[in-house]
Formats: sequence, structure tokens, C-alpha cells
Amino acid sequence: MSDLVSVQAKVHGHVQGVFFRDFTSRRARGLDLNGYVRNLPDGTVGVYAEGERGKLEEFIRHLKTGPPSATVDSVEVAWGEYSGSYSGFSIRY
Repeated sequence: MSDLVSVQAKVHGHVQGVFFRDFTSRRARGLDLNGYVRNLPDGTVGVYAEGERGKLEEFIRHLKTGPPSATVDSVEVAWGEYSGSYSGFSIRY
């Protein structure tokens, strides 16, 4: 179980109003990750996800690309401990 971790990411670029949250949610669910995605007031997208490290690394690669209508400039990533506090992956409004 030691490969269970969390990641907090902040996605910069043209990422709001381009279905980025839906894209993120679908990718997370497909990888069996738990957590949430939300738009932040500064125009970025915030993501918190938990699961297996390898799946989270793949998830981060998806975040760096985004959906076709998005332009991702950068992704800030901070790794943390797995909490087990989330069941499923949600879009927060």
C-alpha cells in the first residue's frame, strides 16, 4: 500500500471555459483516482487526486496536455500523503 499517494496540481494557461474540468474528471475516473477538480479565481484549474503513484504520474501527463480547446502553459505539482478521504472523483463548482 506504500505506493498510494496524493497530488495537488495547479494548471496554468487557457484552461477555463474549455471543458478542462470535464476532461480532468474523465481521465481521473478512467485511472481509478479519487479527488476533485475546480476552477480557481485566478483563472487556473486546481486538482487534488489520490491513488497509485504510477496512475497519478500518467494523470499528470494528461493535465499537461489538456483537451483540444485548452492551452496549458504549465502545471505546478506537489506530492503528498494518501488520506483515503475521497470516494470517486468530482467536479467542484
